[in-house]
Amino acid sequence: MTDKETVVLTRDVDIITIPDGAAGMLRQGMAVTIQQALGDSFTIITDYGHMVRIAGADADALGREVKPSQALILEDSAEAVEQNCWEAMRKVYDPEIPVNIVELGLVYYCKVTPTTASQYDVQVMMTLTAPGCGMGPVIQGDVERGIRALPGVGSVNVEVVLDPPWSRDMMSEVAKLQLGLY
Repeated sequence: MTDKETVVLTRDVDIITIPDGAAGMLRQGMAVTIQQALGDSFTIITDYGHMVRIAGADADALGREVKPSQALILEDSAEAVEQNCWEAMRKVYDPEIPVNIVELGLVYYCKVTPTTASQYDVQVMMTLTAPGCGMGPVIQGDVERGIRALPGVGSVNVEVVLDPPWSRDMMSEVAKLQLGLY
């Protein structure tokens, strides 16, 4: 979504403040401006100028419908589970940047290990755009929840590392084009 839209909240809604990642609540009747609606969340500017994040599960409070998940590969193989994990991570966005974390180059690797005939453990190593990012635990949690919900996934471990540090060179060509860096 590129056009900003002002809406009135139809009910109280839980939020996460940006950039510090603190939990809070906005009250029914408050006017808010949707800055971006990407992945499974909305980045909002409140009527008093604060930037917050609203989960996609609360889309109805914004007068929106919850987006259905994309189709998954349902075959039972490590390769299929890994591909589904990458697709799940492509739905995760830094709330201040309109590019998913995979295209931003924040995900260093995703390893899928079979534990039984139909269960897999998933290990993800990722970083943040800045070491002190208050949204880091929120983004990490989004990745973990998205992968944990996939068929065949037994356990998930998402590790945030700061070495090597992230740089713009890690972004895909698509991300650089989306952000106007060319």
